[in-house]
Amino acid sequence: MPVYVDREAPKLWRRIYSEATLEASLLAEKWKLVLAGLAFQYLHGLAAHGVHYLHRPGPTLQDAGFFILPALGQDKAFVSETVFVTIFGSFILWTFHPFVSHSKKICTVLIWCRVFVYLAASQSLRIITFFATQLPGPNYHCREGSKLAKIPPPKNVLEVLLINFPDGVIYGCGDLIFSSHTIFTLVFVRTYQRYGIRRWIKHLAWLMAVIQSLLIIASRKHYTVDIVVAWYTVNLVMFYVDSKLPGKFPQELIIIPKDNKNHSAISAPNLVLTVIYLGQNSRLLFVSILYVST
Repeated sequence: MPVYVDREAPKLWRRIYSEATLEASLLAEKWKLVLAGLAFQYLHGLAAHGVHYLHRPGPTLQDAGFFILPALGQDKAFVSETVFVTIFGSFILWTFHPFVSHSKKICTVLIWCRVFVYLAASQSLRIITFFATQLPGPNYHCREGSKLAKIPPPKNVLEVLLINFPDGVIYGCGDLIFSSHTIFTLVFVRTYQRYGIRRWIKHLAWLMAVIQSLLIIASRKHYTVDIVVAWYTVNLVMFYVDSKLPGKFPQELIIIPKDNKNHSAISAPNLVLTVIYLGQNSRLLFVSILYVST
Protein backbone atom coordinates (compact mmCIF):
# COMPACT_ATOMS: atom_id res chain seq x y z
CA MET A 1 0.00 0.00 0.00
CA PRO A 2 2.74 2.61 0.76
CA VAL A 3 4.22 1.97 -2.69
CA TYR A 4 0.83 2.58 -4.31
CA VAL A 5 0.37 5.87 -2.43
CA ASP A 6 3.84 7.03 -3.42
CA ARG A 7 3.12 6.33 -7.07
CA GLU A 8 -0.33 7.94 -7.04
CA ALA A 9 0.63 11.11 -5.16
CA PRO A 10 2.56 12.70 -8.08
CA LYS A 11 -0.37 11.95 -10.41
CA LEU A 12 -2.75 13.76 -8.06
CA TRP A 13 -0.49 16.81 -7.82
CA ARG A 14 -0.08 16.90 -11.60
CA ARG A 15 -3.84 16.74 -11.91
CA ILE A 16 -4.35 19.57 -9.42
CA TYR A 17 -1.69 21.70 -11.13
CA SER A 18 -3.13 21.10 -14.60
CA GLU A 19 -6.66 21.92 -13.45
CA ALA A 20 -5.53 24.98 -11.50
CA THR A 21 -3.77 26.30 -14.60
CA LEU A 22 -6.90 25.83 -16.68
CA GLU A 23 -9.19 27.40 -14.08
CA ALA A 24 -6.83 30.36 -13.60
CA SER A 25 -6.97 31.13 -17.33
CA LEU A 26 -10.76 30.93 -17.27
CA LEU A 27 -10.96 33.10 -14.16
CA ALA A 28 -8.77 35.73 -15.82
CA GLU A 29 -11.29 35.77 -18.66
CA LYS A 30 -14.44 35.72 -16.52
CA TRP A 31 -13.45 37.43 -13.26
CA LYS A 32 -15.86 40.32 -13.82
CA LEU A 33 -18.84 37.97 -14.11
CA VAL A 34 -17.76 36.01 -11.02
CA LEU A 35 -17.25 39.22 -9.03
CA ALA A 36 -20.62 40.57 -10.16
CA GLY A 37 -22.28 37.32 -9.10
CA LEU A 38 -20.74 37.51 -5.63
CA ALA A 39 -21.65 41.20 -5.31
CA PHE A 40 -25.25 40.43 -6.22
CA GLN A 41 -25.42 37.89 -3.41
CA TYR A 42 -24.58 40.70 -1.01
CA LEU A 43 -27.18 42.99 -2.61
CA HIS A 44 -29.78 40.28 -2.26
CA GLY A 45 -28.93 39.94 1.43
CA LEU A 46 -29.09 43.70 1.79
CA ALA A 47 -32.57 43.80 0.23
CA ALA A 48 -33.79 40.94 2.43
CA HIS A 49 -32.57 42.81 5.50
CA GLY A 50 -34.09 46.07 4.27
CA VAL A 51 -37.57 44.62 3.97
CA HIS A 52 -37.40 43.59 7.63
CA TYR A 53 -37.76 47.29 8.53
CA LEU A 54 -41.12 47.23 6.74
CA HIS A 55 -42.37 44.01 8.31
CA ARG A 56 -45.45 44.27 10.50
CA PRO A 57 -46.34 41.10 12.45
CA GLY A 58 -49.91 39.89 12.39
CA PRO A 59 -52.03 36.76 12.52
CA THR A 60 -50.65 33.86 10.50
CA LEU A 61 -52.48 33.58 7.19
CA GLN A 62 -54.60 30.57 6.31
CA ASP A 63 -52.39 28.09 4.49
CA ALA A 64 -53.16 24.67 3.02
CA GLY A 65 -49.67 23.40 3.77
CA PHE A 66 -50.05 24.28 7.44
CA PHE A 67 -53.26 22.22 7.60
CA ILE A 68 -51.65 19.21 5.92
CA LEU A 69 -48.19 19.24 7.52
CA PRO A 70 -47.94 19.31 11.32
CA ALA A 71 -45.62 21.95 12.75
CA LEU A 72 -42.16 20.71 13.69
CA GLY A 73 -41.80 23.32 16.43
CA GLN A 74 -39.03 25.75 17.26
CA ASP A 75 -36.80 23.05 18.72
CA LYS A 76 -36.72 21.18 15.39
CA ALA A 77 -36.18 24.15 13.09
CA PHE A 78 -32.65 22.90 12.46
CA VAL A 79 -33.93 19.90 10.47
CA SER A 80 -34.69 21.85 7.28
CA GLU A 81 -31.45 23.80 7.63
CA THR A 82 -29.50 20.55 7.92
CA VAL A 83 -30.96 19.31 4.63
CA PHE A 84 -30.20 22.65 2.97
CA VAL A 85 -26.60 22.73 4.21
CA THR A 86 -26.13 19.18 2.93
CA ILE A 87 -27.36 20.15 -0.55
CA PHE A 88 -25.35 23.39 -0.55
CA GLY A 89 -22.13 21.79 0.62
CA SER A 90 -22.43 18.80 -1.69
CA PHE A 91 -22.89 21.05 -4.72
CA ILE A 92 -19.84 23.15 -3.86
CA LEU A 93 -17.71 20.02 -3.45
CA TRP A 94 -18.96 18.70 -6.78
CA THR A 95 -18.05 21.90 -8.63
CA PHE A 96 -14.46 21.50 -7.42
CA HIS A 97 -14.16 17.77 -8.10
CA PRO A 98 -12.29 18.26 -11.42
CA PHE A 99 -9.23 19.19 -9.36
CA VAL A 100 -8.92 15.62 -8.07
CA SER A 101 -11.01 13.46 -10.40
CA HIS A 102 -10.33 12.22 -13.93
CA SER A 103 -14.06 12.03 -14.75
CA LYS A 104 -14.10 15.66 -15.80
CA LYS A 105 -17.20 17.10 -17.44
CA ILE A 106 -17.21 20.65 -16.10
CA CYS A 107 -14.93 23.56 -15.39
CA THR A 108 -15.38 25.15 -11.98
CA VAL A 109 -15.26 28.76 -13.16
CA LEU A 110 -17.67 28.22 -16.04
CA ILE A 111 -20.19 26.32 -13.95
CA TRP A 112 -20.21 29.07 -11.31
CA CYS A 113 -20.66 31.72 -14.01
CA ARG A 114 -23.83 29.94 -15.04
CA VAL A 115 -24.97 29.47 -11.45
CA PHE A 116 -24.51 33.17 -10.66
CA VAL A 117 -26.60 34.12 -13.69
CA TYR A 118 -29.39 31.76 -12.59
CA LEU A 119 -29.27 33.08 -9.03
CA ALA A 120 -29.16 36.76 -10.00
CA ALA A 121 -32.15 36.44 -12.33
CA SER A 122 -34.23 34.49 -9.80
CA GLN A 123 -33.27 36.70 -6.86
CA SER A 124 -34.08 39.85 -8.82
CA LEU A 125 -37.64 38.60 -9.24
CA ARG A 126 -37.71 37.65 -5.57
CA ILE A 127 -36.68 41.15 -4.46
CA ILE A 128 -39.46 42.67 -6.56
CA THR A 129 -42.11 40.37 -5.10
CA PHE A 130 -41.27 40.68 -1.41
CA PHE A 131 -40.99 44.46 -1.63
CA ALA A 132 -44.25 44.66 -3.56
CA THR A 133 -46.23 42.87 -0.85
CA GLN A 134 -45.19 42.28 2.77
CA LEU A 135 -46.97 39.39 4.43
CA PRO A 136 -46.98 38.70 8.17
CA GLY A 137 -44.21 36.18 8.74
CA PRO A 138 -45.23 32.67 9.81
CA ASN A 139 -41.90 31.92 11.46
CA TYR A 140 -41.93 31.90 15.26
CA HIS A 141 -39.61 34.89 15.66
CA CYS A 142 -41.71 36.90 13.19
CA ARG A 143 -45.03 36.54 15.01
CA GLU A 144 -46.81 39.01 17.24
CA GLY A 145 -45.18 39.28 20.65
CA SER A 146 -41.68 38.45 19.44
CA LYS A 147 -39.01 41.10 19.97
CA LEU A 148 -37.43 40.14 16.65
CA ALA A 149 -40.60 40.59 14.59
CA LYS A 150 -40.01 44.35 14.24
CA ILE A 151 -36.71 46.15 14.21
CA PRO A 152 -36.23 49.87 14.90
CA PRO A 153 -35.14 52.20 12.11
CA PRO A 154 -31.38 52.09 11.50
CA LYS A 155 -29.25 54.59 13.40
CA ASN A 156 -26.75 54.97 10.57
CA VAL A 157 -25.95 53.70 7.09
CA LEU A 158 -23.29 51.32 8.37
CA GLU A 159 -25.90 49.40 10.37
CA VAL A 160 -27.81 48.75 7.16
CA LEU A 161 -24.77 47.88 5.06
CA LEU A 162 -23.52 45.36 7.62
CA ILE A 163 -26.98 43.66 7.57
CA ASN A 164 -26.78 43.30 11.35
CA PHE A 165 -24.75 40.14 10.76
CA PRO A 166 -25.32 37.39 11.78
CA ASP A 167 -28.68 38.01 13.51
CA GLY A 168 -30.01 39.95 10.52
CA VAL A 169 -29.43 36.91 8.32
CA ILE A 170 -30.71 34.26 10.72
CA TYR A 171 -33.72 36.10 12.12
CA GLY A 172 -34.98 37.96 9.06
CA CYS A 173 -38.68 38.66 8.49
CA GLY A 174 -40.72 39.92 5.57
CA ASP A 175 -38.75 38.37 2.69
CA LEU A 176 -41.32 35.68 1.98
CA ILE A 177 -42.39 35.47 -1.66
CA PHE A 178 -40.57 33.53 -2.75
CA SER A 179 -38.27 31.18 -0.80
CA SER A 180 -34.54 31.89 -1.10
CA HIS A 181 -33.61 28.43 0.17
CA THR A 182 -35.70 26.92 -2.61
CA ILE A 183 -33.99 29.14 -5.20
CA PHE A 184 -30.54 27.87 -4.22
CA THR A 185 -31.73 24.28 -3.99
CA LEU A 186 -33.39 24.21 -7.41
CA VAL A 187 -30.50 26.01 -9.12
CA PHE A 188 -28.04 23.50 -7.68
CA VAL A 189 -30.19 20.45 -8.42
CA ARG A 190 -30.99 21.51 -11.98
CA THR A 191 -27.38 22.37 -12.67
CA TYR A 192 -26.29 18.91 -11.56
CA GLN A 193 -29.15 17.43 -13.57
CA ARG A 194 -27.63 18.98 -16.68
CA TYR A 195 -23.91 18.54 -16.04
CA GLY A 196 -23.69 15.67 -13.56
CA ILE A 197 -23.01 12.08 -14.61
CA ARG A 198 -24.40 9.97 -11.74
CA ARG A 199 -28.05 9.12 -12.33
CA TRP A 200 -28.67 7.97 -8.77
CA ILE A 201 -27.34 11.29 -7.43
CA LYS A 202 -29.72 13.16 -9.73
CA HIS A 203 -32.68 11.18 -8.39
CA LEU A 204 -31.50 11.67 -4.81
CA ALA A 205 -31.03 15.41 -5.37
CA TRP A 206 -34.61 15.86 -6.61
CA LEU A 207 -35.92 13.82 -3.71
CA MET A 208 -33.99 15.99 -1.25
CA ALA A 209 -35.35 19.12 -2.94
CA VAL A 210 -38.92 17.92 -2.41
CA ILE A 211 -38.21 16.89 1.19
CA GLN A 212 -36.60 20.23 1.95
CA SER A 213 -39.59 22.11 0.54
CA LEU A 214 -41.94 20.15 2.78
CA LEU A 215 -39.67 20.69 5.80
CA ILE A 216 -39.61 24.47 5.19
CA ILE A 217 -43.42 24.52 5.33
CA ALA A 218 -43.50 22.22 8.35
CA SER A 219 -40.99 24.50 10.09
CA ARG A 220 -43.33 27.44 9.39
CA LYS A 221 -40.49 29.38 7.79
CA HIS A 222 -42.52 30.09 4.66
CA TYR A 223 -46.06 29.88 3.43
CA THR A 224 -46.85 27.21 0.86
CA VAL A 225 -47.22 29.87 -1.85
CA ASP A 226 -43.58 30.89 -1.30
CA ILE A 227 -42.45 27.37 -2.14
CA VAL A 228 -44.84 26.86 -5.07
CA VAL A 229 -43.88 30.16 -6.71
CA ALA A 230 -40.18 29.34 -6.28
CA TRP A 231 -40.57 25.95 -7.96
CA TYR A 232 -42.07 27.24 -11.18
CA THR A 233 -40.24 30.58 -11.28
CA VAL A 234 -36.73 29.17 -10.91
CA ASN A 235 -37.38 26.43 -13.45
CA LEU A 236 -38.74 28.95 -15.97
CA VAL A 237 -35.79 31.31 -15.36
CA MET A 238 -33.26 28.56 -15.94
CA PHE A 239 -35.10 27.34 -19.02
CA TYR A 240 -35.09 30.88 -20.43
CA VAL A 241 -31.38 31.40 -19.75
CA ASP A 242 -30.45 28.06 -21.31
CA SER A 243 -32.70 28.17 -24.37
CA LYS A 244 -33.10 31.86 -25.24
CA LEU A 245 -29.67 33.23 -24.39
CA PRO A 246 -27.27 30.40 -25.24
CA GLY A 247 -24.66 32.62 -26.86
CA LYS A 248 -24.29 34.97 -23.92
CA PHE A 249 -22.91 32.45 -21.45
CA PRO A 250 -20.32 29.64 -21.40
CA GLN A 251 -21.23 26.61 -23.45
CA GLU A 252 -20.81 22.99 -22.46
CA LEU A 253 -17.43 21.35 -22.51
CA ILE A 254 -16.40 18.94 -25.23
CA ILE A 255 -14.50 16.12 -23.61
CA ILE A 256 -13.02 13.01 -25.16
CA PRO A 257 -12.57 10.43 -22.41
CA LYS A 258 -9.45 8.33 -22.40
CA ASP A 259 -11.34 5.02 -22.61
CA ASN A 260 -13.64 5.90 -25.53
CA LYS A 261 -12.67 3.69 -28.46
CA ASN A 262 -15.00 5.52 -30.86
CA HIS A 263 -12.70 8.53 -31.03
CA SER A 264 -9.98 7.35 -33.40
CA ALA A 265 -8.45 10.83 -33.49
CA ILE A 266 -6.79 10.09 -30.16
CA SER A 267 -4.02 7.65 -30.90
CA ALA A 268 -2.73 7.31 -27.36
CA PRO A 269 -5.26 5.65 -25.03
CA ASN A 270 -4.15 7.64 -22.03
CA LEU A 271 -4.66 11.13 -23.37
CA VAL A 272 -7.62 13.23 -22.29
CA LEU A 273 -8.52 16.07 -24.64
CA THR A 274 -10.52 18.94 -23.20
CA VAL A 275 -11.82 21.66 -25.49
CA ILE A 276 -13.71 24.68 -24.18
CA TYR A 277 -15.76 26.95 -26.44
CA LEU A 278 -16.94 30.33 -25.33
CA GLY A 279 -18.93 33.14 -26.86
CA GLN A 280 -21.50 33.61 -29.58
CA ASN A 281 -19.30 32.29 -32.37
CA SER A 282 -18.03 29.31 -30.37
CA ARG A 283 -14.56 30.82 -30.20
CA LEU A 284 -11.90 28.36 -29.14
CA LEU A 285 -10.69 29.54 -25.75
CA PHE A 286 -8.59 26.75 -24.34
CA VAL A 287 -7.31 23.34 -25.38
CA SER A 288 -5.85 21.10 -22.73
CA ILE A 289 -4.23 17.74 -23.37
CA LEU A 290 -3.63 15.94 -20.11
CA TYR A 291 -1.49 12.83 -19.87
CA VAL A 292 -2.89 10.25 -17.49
CA SER A 293 -0.60 7.33 -16.76
CA THR A 294 -2.25 3.98 -16.28
